[in-house]
Amino acid sequence: MEIRHLISFQTIIESGSYTEAASKLGYTQSTITSHIQSLEKELNGELFTYEKRRLILTYLGKELLPLAEDLLSTHDQIKNIRTSQEVKGTLKVAAPESLTISRLSPIIREYSIRYPQVKIILSNGTCGQNQTDLISGRVDIALMVYPKLNPENCISYSLTEEKIVLVSSNDSPDHFDGYKNNSHFFITNEEGCSYRTMFENYLLKNKNHDFQTMELWSIEAIKQTVMSGLGFSVLPYITVKEDVERGKLKIINHSEEFEPLYSHLLIKKKRWLTPAVQAFTDLVLRSFKDSEG
Repeated sequence: MEIRHLISFQTIIESGSYTEAASKLGYTQSTITSHIQSLEKELNGELFTYEKRRLILTYLGKELLPLAEDLLSTHDQIKNIRTSQEVKGTLKVAAPESLTISRLSPIIREYSIRYPQVKIILSNGTCGQNQTDLISGRVDIALMVYPKLNPENCISYSLTEEKIVLVSSNDSPDHFDGYKNNSHFFITNEEGCSYRTMFENYLLKNKNHDFQTMELWSIEAIKQTVMSGLGFSVLPYITVKEDVERGKLKIINHSEEFEPLYSHLLIKKKRWLTPAVQAFTDLVLRSFKDSEG
């Protein structure tokens, strides 16, 4: 069993196809196919199959994946043993927009100053997408706003509870009861957002008012639309704190009991973390601890 065969196996999973893996590794597609065939011959079974034209792992492939990741992680550590303490390279981070605009900017700035040899690639997505990208290897670190987590294939750090608030314009009703019998828009972001999902599940469970939903593309667009008096929104308090303090938005009083949400940092379970990942993790944990203090 050769390391390059396992690298091809892992790259197919990360990229989603033999063709993309070949392009990424600089091989021909036939070479990638040969690598997988060699692995399958040694393991006496298929690693991939197709369902509705989509490449998926077989049971054997799923069994091999964590073992291959451990072996390749150890291989990388051996290759870089002489420079294993240097913080450099590329760091890919996925985070929801709410954490990016409210908490991550000063952390990334400090990290860039401390470790100028690291290139940071930051992507924004829903919390579910961020976790998927982490597991598939597209990113090194994922941040989420979610209920309590206990993922099997990730190391999860619970950072802080995120206070979720209902906000409206200043001339709207002060209490949420005033919205239940009127035509108000629920102004929110894309499906899959954790606090939108939490709120909609609450309404469904309690057979509450069926609000019209207006879906917008960013938190800033949501806040501006709410300020215009068109409706209300449900957002992490940290994203509206300045607007509330300046009198641009107001928090709606309510007697509802929502499921608590928390900020989380996730990394994949590996025997060895790159110095860049470890340094970023340490900085995030320290930053949240200082802010809590």
